[in-house]
Amino acid sequence: MTEKQANIRINGDRLWDSLMQMAKIGPGIAGGNNRQTLTDEDSEGRKLLQKWCEEAGLTMGVDKMGNMFMRREGTDKNALPVYVGSHLDTQPTGGKFDGVLGVLGALELVRTLNDLNIKTKHPIIITNWTNEEGTRFAPAMLASGVFANVHKLEWAYDRKDAEGKRFGDELKRIGWLGEEEVGARRMKAFFELHIEQGPILEAENIDIGVVTHGQGLWWLEVTLIGKESHTGSTPMHMRKNAGLGMARMSELVHQIAMGNQPKAVGAIGHCDFYPNSRNVIAGKVVFTIDFRSPEKEILDNMKYRFEKEAPEIAAELGLEMNIEVVGHFDPVSFDENCLKAVRNAAEKLGYSHKDIVSGAGHDACWINRVAPTAMIMCPCVDGLSHNEAEDISKEWAVAGVEVLTHAVLEIAEIVE
Repeated sequence: MTEKQANIRINGDRLWDSLMQMAKIGPGIAGGNNRQTLTDEDSEGRKLLQKWCEEAGLTMGVDKMGNMFMRREGTDKNALPVYVGSHLDTQPTGGKFDGVLGVLGALELVRTLNDLNIKTKHPIIITNWTNEEGTRFAPAMLASGVFANVHKLEWAYDRKDAEGKRFGDELKRIGWLGEEEVGARRMKAFFELHIEQGPILEAENIDIGVVTHGQGLWWLEVTLIGKESHTGSTPMHMRKNAGLGMARMSELVHQIAMGNQPKAVGAIGHCDFYPNSRNVIAGKVVFTIDFRSPEKEILDNMKYRFEKEAPEIAAELGLEMNIEVVGHFDPVSFDENCLKAVRNAAEKLGYSHKDIVSGAGHDACWINRVAPTAMIMCPCVDGLSHNEAEDISKEWAVAGVEVLTHAVLEIAEIVE
């Protein structure tokens, strides 16, 4: 690394201002954001990103899943591009930084190269993946999954939200249905910067998390069918209480996860009770289970145990039961050469770092199947995410983007 390269630093004020400007789109009710995928707010956020990228001299491509690709040319137009990015969509009660930091950090990377007139051999492409969160249209990481050929395009188009609206129809409605075939692009590498969404880095006063692995997950949707009846007049021994079934299965999920410590987590997240009336015993309950582990054997064994023991609970209570897999990916090991570039960058810039495992799923988990991939994480306050109170410091953001910038430059190759 030359002295000029070693002195490359981003504009932290500009980065922070961009984050705060994007946060004005789809504001939440408690200081965060509600910019769910394929909403009008999502479209507005995309247009702002497009405007900023065009001002930075980039050209845009959009594929049939609405994935945005903003290209900065390299000196060798035949060289494979280095892709950098994350997602702009949020949870219904999401924060200002989850995903967004990775996209706008990539923008700041490009702006910095423009400021310093730095050229790279390989093109650099800012990427915004559609529907990473998966809250409106399950599963999560939907568009990157289609890109990596995990999901089929028409299957993705047929995903429906709670109001029965189709993904494909909503993508067209907001004006972000591109013509480019999904997955047609080839990559030299992909880098994703993200907030940790956990407490480790802050607690240990570490600047940078080098994400070596991503946890695999099983998402199971369970439907229990009992019998709706009056809570006051139905004898206890004659009830078919779907709510009781869910309660016992929630305890089962907890026991399964605790039995596989420290490399496992599990919980029931979303649930719907029918008819959801205070004086009617629930006749139907639909709920989701989230099992995660960085070890495939543990992950699969947790799913197997639930599928074996939960039907026994249902049978004991006289309930019908159905289990459907609504999301899955195996644990991920990221590319060692890309990880080395991240470590090199942190060390040369004087930032502390440690290897960590991502507890959450990210687009990088799918892209890792088709290109060398690495993730970088910065701390977040109290490890809080998927919450409007999610917060980071400007210093943490700057450290993450500077490490991202130098890691990308190592792979994209500066031209002197």
